[in-house]
Amino acid sequence: MAGRRALKAVLIDLSGTLHIEDTAVPGAQDALNRLRQASVDVRFVTNTTKESKRSLVEKLQRLDFHVQEKEIFTSLSAARSLVERKQLRPLLLLEDSALEDFTGIDTSEPNAVVIGLSPDHFNYQTLNQAFRMVLEGAPLIAIHKARYYKRADGLALGPGPFVTGLEFAADCRATVVGKPEKCFFTQALSDLGCSPTEAVMIGDDARDDVGGAQNAGMLGILVRTGKYREGDEDKINPPPHLTCDSFPEAVAHILKNLL
Repeated sequence: MAGRRALKAVLIDLSGTLHIEDTAVPGAQDALNRLRQASVDVRFVTNTTKESKRSLVEKLQRLDFHVQEKEIFTSLSAARSLVERKQLRPLLLLEDSALEDFTGIDTSEPNAVVIGLSPDHFNYQTLNQAFRMVLEGAPLIAIHKARYYKRADGLALGPGPFVTGLEFAADCRATVVGKPEKCFFTQALSDLGCSPTEAVMIGDDARDDVGGAQNAGMLGILVRTGKYREGDEDKINPPPHLTCDSFPEAVAHILKNLL
């Protein structure tokens, strides 16, 4: 901890860390309540592209997590900011439930491709439309490039393989806006008035959650729930500040050792 400043903020991943689909990680609600009683700000950061912020809040509240929409920062938020800043008209390869977060964005005569996880729309015709647009010069914006994620029935492909396929076919590189990009973490912290050296990230993805956060200057805590697989902690350098069994253990460590 030499050279680090007092902890001011905790960033928490959602899917795989607090819950898996419609089931909460055991003890996660009580652990979150304990963390909120400490002198730190809490933000929830997620790469999910299948649900709007409003849908996320409703799901979390059904699982007895007391969360407000303003506390959630998503990769959809980051993608919308980029689209607005560059005044793009995107072809949105997203699930219908996520389109709400792009309300008001002009999508007529699209001149850019925004791709997230969209199992219902990942068919040859749609992906070929995106390929042709990118081939003609349209920017390719990946909400994130996760390889896979955890569902109730097991691991499932994330958007990464589809983004990589478009990059390969069109001989281009996508602009990635979600975790593990450094700008994602700095944006999530921007309204809290703290630097990355005053924050810690808790997540189940060694590369995107922990590795990304630590590359941004934060501490990273890896939990062995969700998409975690044995040995994941050995796949990033530097290794996680801590690897523990679950979110409640991560919170206990923070309360005992980092405050």
